[in-house]
Amino acid sequence: MRVFRGRAASIAADRDVSRRLLSIAADGEPAVRVWTPHRQVAFGRRDARLEGYERARVAATERGFPPIERDVGGRAVAYDGATTLAFARAEPVTDGRTGTTARYERTTAALEQALRTLGLEPNRGEPADSFCPGTHSLSIDAHAGERKVVGIAQRVRSEAALVAGIVLVADRGDLSDVLEAVYGALGVALAPASVGSIAAAGGPAEPEPVRAAVEDALVGDATTVSIESL
Repeated sequence: MRVFRGRAASIAADRDVSRRLLSIAADGEPAVRVWTPHRQVAFGRRDARLEGYERARVAATERGFPPIERDVGGRAVAYDGATTLAFARAEPVTDGRTGTTARYERTTAALEQALRTLGLEPNRGEPADSFCPGTHSLSIDAHAGERKVVGIAQRVRSEAALVAGIVLVADRGDLSDVLEAVYGALGVALAPASVGSIAAAGGPAEPEPVRAAVEDALVGDATTVSIESL
């Protein structure tokens, strides 16, 4: 298994690194990456078709979050550039029409394991009107109620599949603020209180222990691991 650490010099270069994971997997070797992306709001393709898309991009920019459009996933997500993590695991596939559910299950179980090693008890699912709503999410009970901290998506090609997602470690105030403005401009429902973080639930506020726990869980029992630092 190939493991990539760190981030590239720009948002565009960083996205190219993640695309390489699919190429590596298509050649027969699984690959994992867990990192802190540059500060940004990443819009889904559905967002770009909405009337309020340009207003949403302006709202993100005004709050210091450069807007981009990502290749996969649903609604907008935000990265603060310091504590918000992204993760990706690419693996070879022989038939792109099968295995989707199993890959989701393996990744969800891995993220649950990672959060438990940090002393947290995640719940599958998400509160109503969460950011980037989807059926593959993890939430944590906090003093203010259940809040989403992990979202998971999947992209499948003919020879490889990429299961990727986001982990909110800290800084939920800034993330909630920009997401509320962006979703409001898009005309998509969002409950700001549904935006959570590991720190707000009593876990680590620094990204490194979370990154290490997620990486370990995604790598699993791979017998050979090759580390490549960016």
